[in-house]
Amino acid sequence: MSTALYGREAISTMTGIGLRAPHMAEIQATRPVLGWLEVHAENYMDGGLLTDQLLRLRRDYPISLHGVGLSLGSAGDVDRGHLLRLADLVDRTEPMLVSEHLSWSSVGGAYLNDLLPLPYTKEALDAVSRNIEIAQTALGRQMLIENPSRYLNFRHSTMGEPEFLTELVRRTGCGLLCDVNNIYVSCANTGGDAYAYIDALPTRAIGEIHLAGHAAVERGGRMLLIDDHGAPVCEAVWALYRAALTRFGLVPTVVEWDKQLPELPVLLAEAQRAELAAGNVFYAHALAS
Repeated sequence: MSTALYGREAISTMTGIGLRAPHMAEIQATRPVLGWLEVHAENYMDGGLLTDQLLRLRRDYPISLHGVGLSLGSAGDVDRGHLLRLADLVDRTEPMLVSEHLSWSSVGGAYLNDLLPLPYTKEALDAVSRNIEIAQTALGRQMLIENPSRYLNFRHSTMGEPEFLTELVRRTGCGLLCDVNNIYVSCANTGGDAYAYIDALPTRAIGEIHLAGHAAVERGGRMLLIDDHGAPVCEAVWALYRAALTRFGLVPTVVEWDKQLPELPVLLAEAQRAELAAGNVFYAHALAS
């Protein structure tokens, strides 16, 4: 595909993969054709051998930093120490994109090993907007906010998730990371319409797309989808991805895989399938116009 200029870094519109430590040496040795690499920022904040390896790969691939611990959905301010470490990593790696989750994971100095959902209320909107503004000011750049995977609806929510995300964009100038698998999982679990969700998002705010696999388990006599990133992307999510590309245009896409990590060629094949899907969508669009 191509690249678009964003600040000091060119944004690759080719497909990337979520980089995990077991694949680092093979990527370093073989240099596969990839648009970019996305890493969990917290794994590289303290320096050391892993960070050195990332900086070597950074010479050949654009890097995206995906945070999992900033806890933007907390009622209190974000952890300033964590934010400073993230800012230092941003300065060192000069990533093409920086993203975080619409979730919370800390309270009263205690950190929980999960990305917890929040009700979509005015009070939550005020808190998240404040924290995003603090983070973007500290980083000196826009952040992308990722929609979560959900397993229930909060009784106290006064707006839908797309409306909440749209208002965050309006208030803070943040962008959105559209996780297509999360949309599919959330809508399946809560009775929503995944295609209507895609249509309700602000098109110009979408800066990245995530693809991943999920698991289906039976709970209380009903099927529940679990966003575990432990399987290939399913056909229904591929179809939703094509719809997202049709609506949002050519957006940088990453394939995530965290549990039961496959051999690198399997992950690369998933990325190549996403690249082919994007090419087909835009070829069809060109013919139609």
